[in-house]
Amino acid sequence: MARPTPAATPSSRCGVDPRAMRWLRVLLLALVVLLGWLQYRLWFGEGGTRAVEELQARVAQQARQNEGLQQRNAALAAEVADLKSGEAAIEERARSELGMIRPGEVFYRVVDDQRDRPQPEPDPEGRP
Repeated sequence: MARPTPAATPSSRCGVDPRAMRWLRVLLLALVVLLGWLQYRLWFGEGGTRAVEELQARVAQQARQNEGLQQRNAALAAEVADLKSGEAAIEERARSELGMIRPGEVFYRVVDDQRDRPQPEPDPEGRP
């Protein structure tokens, strides 16, 4: 007995099984969902582009800070080498910071004369 042929569908016309087409659609949908999930993780997830930009900014800031500290360390190393190598630096430091003088030197302190300075005008309310 001959089976009646169903109405022609686009998939039956080209010789593709309707069940296979359904699986291909499900596979396509799964791949699109997977692609969307991967894109979300790339842009917004942990280790995504935002996190990379934040880390790059922190690295740049740390590099600037390191450069300043290296300059400071170089200045301190030069000062230490100068102090180790000669007495001139030690003498200069003792004179400027501690106010020391050599034996036989006379120390003169120059004080500004108060008479040369204009006196502040008294406050009308009587406050000094």
